[in-house]
Amino acid sequence: MKQVSLGNTLHVSNIGLGCMGMSDFYGPGDEAESLATIDRALELGANFLDTADIYGPYTNERLVGGAIQDRRDQVVLATKFGIMRDEAGGFFGVCGRPEYVKQACEASLKRLETDYIDLYYQHRVDPAVPIEETVGAMAELVKEGKVLFLGLSEAAPETIRRANKVHPITALQTEYSLWSREPEDEILQTVRELGIGFVAYSPLGRGFLSGMIETIDDLAPDDWRRGCPRFQGDNFSRNLDLVRHVQHLASEKGITPSQLALAWVLAQGHDIVPIPGPKRRSYLEEDLAAAECTLTEDELAQLDEVFPYEATAGDRYADMSMVNL
Repeated sequence: MKQVSLGNTLHVSNIGLGCMGMSDFYGPGDEAESLATIDRALELGANFLDTADIYGPYTNERLVGGAIQDRRDQVVLATKFGIMRDEAGGFFGVCGRPEYVKQACEASLKRLETDYIDLYYQHRVDPAVPIEETVGAMAELVKEGKVLFLGLSEAAPETIRRANKVHPITALQTEYSLWSREPEDEILQTVRELGIGFVAYSPLGRGFLSGMIETIDDLAPDDWRRGCPRFQGDNFSRNLDLVRHVQHLASEKGITPSQLALAWVLAQGHDIVPIPGPKRRSYLEEDLAAAECTLTEDELAQLDEVFPYEATAGDRYADMSMVNL
């Protein structure tokens, strides 16, 4: 895999592996296949693994930590704090208080079975705590050697600027794909101005852009996506029509829809690292092969024409107050 730099300092594979779906949100998991998928990712040179304390909750960090025990030095490990869940999986807000930052980090280190985290993100900004206080506590973790680099997730431009004045922010993680192009408004310009890398989560539109979701019944009964506005009612039908165009263009090029969607994200800049979340080795290999797919200017123009900015129907989340706080 090609290596790129986040924030000119952290070197990662140009496509990473989002591990969330292995433990939570997207239907039942398969631990053996998840471990095999992580193994295969590392074999193929995809060294950038992404998890968070709330995935599971808490079980995904244990899964990832166990998978990399014998090769910790081969992995760029990213995890997150800030969204609070209980053991039963219920959500009860966000927290950016300095004491919570340190408690969360210690708990993640224990679950991950490591003494340092390469990239530590604030998962969501706490509107009740000045970002300077939260990032100040994160910076202390860097001084202690428990964290190497700092990141933010779904933060607004002014918040990013304020945070970066306290301590260099290496990466911003935000949803970005053909069907979620909001970062093009201000976010990408801001991070590029500040020299911050951009990590694109859900680069396949939560799996929708793969073309493998034809009806809502293709999702497991407990799949979190069933509650997402973009997967409901008329929104689902309108978005499926958009995906048909992606399928057609992918077929013409001789690649899969997932590869076309990932190649589009990669074409938006060398400072953008997508982290698709395949749960199986076959899908992982398909996704990573997108790194070899080059889109021409004409192909990119065709995608802009058939899947223009703001074409997607429905909000990204049922509660959009959790985004860009």
